[in-house]
Amino acid sequence: MMRSHYCGHLNAGLEGQTVTLCGWVHRRRDHGGVIFLDIRDREGLAQVVFNPENVDTFATADRVRSEYVVKATGVVRRRPDGATNPNLASGEIEVIATGLEILSQADTPPFPLDEHSDVGEETRLRFRYIDLRRPEMAEKLKLRSRISSSIRRFLDDNGFLDVETPILTRATPEGARDYLVPSRTHQGSFFALPQSPQLFKQLLMVAGFDRYYQIAKCFRDEDLRADRQPEFTQIDIETSFMDESDIMGLTETMIRNLFKEVLDVELGEFPHMPYEEAMRRFGSDKPDLRIPLELVDIADQLKDVEFKVFSGPANDPKGRVAALRVPGQGAMPRGQIDDYTKYVGLYGAKGLAYIKVNERAKGPEGLQSPIVKFIPEDNLNTILDRVGAVDGDIVFFGADKAQVVSDALGALRIRLGHDLNLLTAKWAPLWVVDFPMFEENDDGSLSALHHPFTSPKCTPDELKAAPGAALSRAYDMVLNGTELGGGSIRIHDKQMQQTVFEVLGIDEAEQKEKFGFLLDALRYGAPPHGGLAFGLDRLVMLMTGANSIREVIAFPKTQSAACVMTQAPGTVDARQLRELNIRLREQAKTEG
Repeated sequence: MMRSHYCGHLNAGLEGQTVTLCGWVHRRRDHGGVIFLDIRDREGLAQVVFNPENVDTFATADRVRSEYVVKATGVVRRRPDGATNPNLASGEIEVIATGLEILSQADTPPFPLDEHSDVGEETRLRFRYIDLRRPEMAEKLKLRSRISSSIRRFLDDNGFLDVETPILTRATPEGARDYLVPSRTHQGSFFALPQSPQLFKQLLMVAGFDRYYQIAKCFRDEDLRADRQPEFTQIDIETSFMDESDIMGLTETMIRNLFKEVLDVELGEFPHMPYEEAMRRFGSDKPDLRIPLELVDIADQLKDVEFKVFSGPANDPKGRVAALRVPGQGAMPRGQIDDYTKYVGLYGAKGLAYIKVNERAKGPEGLQSPIVKFIPEDNLNTILDRVGAVDGDIVFFGADKAQVVSDALGALRIRLGHDLNLLTAKWAPLWVVDFPMFEENDDGSLSALHHPFTSPKCTPDELKAAPGAALSRAYDMVLNGTELGGGSIRIHDKQMQQTVFEVLGIDEAEQKEKFGFLLDALRYGAPPHGGLAFGLDRLVMLMTGANSIREVIAFPKTQSAACVMTQAPGTVDARQLRELNIRLREQAKTEG
């Protein structure tokens, strides 16, 4: 071992001892003929003092620059009164150097590593190995490691087996696009990278490994958003002979223990909320319960008004008219309302109607709004009573297809909550339950809301008769408006699985081709089983307070799914393509 201690582990208990530190020069300062080096390693910083009496060592320290890698030996002593640094773990002490060796020189880094420098993300990702030297980045990855360890320990202690599943598999319709890998040995055929280990973990249940887990890499070739990556990590869990309440109880205990152990946070109770209630009250299937604003349905009051913007959706079975009351914001300036109108436009809303409640006692005269004239006074009063409006409030309205209203007002609710500092708690967990089995596509066909292996709460015949009304045995854990994980009880009966495939328009030939192995497995004694998968990246992002999952992944991709450090994806030479029997289209070549 070259080092005796990590820099961040030094403390006053080591006073008088000789220590050897290895790390990077974080900062170099000359003070009245004495040189101070702050040396940094993954555990923190330590201050090393070089006196001119020690001629050779002082001369070496004089040559050192930022980010040189050094090995320093010296004696630990307490810092003089008034010179302690309460921000450092080792801030009570310093090391009086007796030796210094330069292990590696460094060019000037492309950006300074102090916490105050503001560097573009592209540059940080290009030099990610330097970015990760920054103490706050190192902290996030260390916390990620502790989170993984805590989860593994909990699952190991509860009888779960860690089993690896294949990375090269076959394409399955799981929602997003697959990443495809051409096969050299089976020309013209392709492997797919797994979007999740779903089918393999179900087959492990059929094989009798009744408690499985894996911290698994998953891949999705989808259009990226701020919190999506083409490759991400999933805490994958599957169990047999446990129902919903057992699985939810176990995983809830796991997350409670994790927060207690890693953050020393006691998570309060996890309420259970049906999907229908979450959409109705919060416009989202992952509601942020820290924000005390709610959507209120008012379509019944607007069916007969002449204003088509309201009466159209109010009379449409697939429409929705909802109001969102914001207490005490009646003086909101016009420019701010215009900003919010633009914002809901991103979610498909064509506008944002509002009423400022100045003085309710004056009737319509006491209301300031372009829409008051379209609504009879009785209906207006009923609406204001229903949302609980009092003088000084503003009420926003959405009227459109139900999904658009829920998305737009749901997003506005979150935005207002943050803009106006309305958050009532630091953490608000819940379970969302009773999801519909299917959602309707624009062309009237159905697709699975979770995935096609989720068990419905009804019989195969009931499912066939009314697929749109069927609820599933699915459950999502939500924290602060982020879905941490989702799961379900799976189908373990072949007839039920085939019925779900039929409802989804997957005919017998396609069932056999894509899922033959699963349907076969269900013939040979499949136990009742279910599970859950947590997004590890999202969990770490929430627990570290990071703004994006890119901040908690060591080497993430950019929003265009590229790695600017290694320049991936890249081209491959013609010989490799020939071996794979692949020819690039001319257009793609020139575009590339």
